[in-house]
Amino acid sequence: MDFTPVTRLTYAQSVAELESIVRMMQSDKCDIDHLADYTRRATELLRECRSRLTTTEERLRDTLATLQQQ
Repeated sequence: MDFTPVTRLTYAQSVAELESIVRMMQSDKCDIDHLADYTRRATELLRECRSRLTTTEERLRDTLATLQQQ
């Protein structure tokens, strides 16, 4: 299966793809032969989204700390 590298996706695209994978996995149309691929991809997307959220949170904390010092 060919997937776009997660680093080339926006956060919104990653979340949308993750939601699509979850819906597909919950449906009767889930192809069992590709289940491991979908699970691996979902894990990659989750890891990347979590990393971006953590980075954004750290940047916001730094910005707010700078504002409080002024």
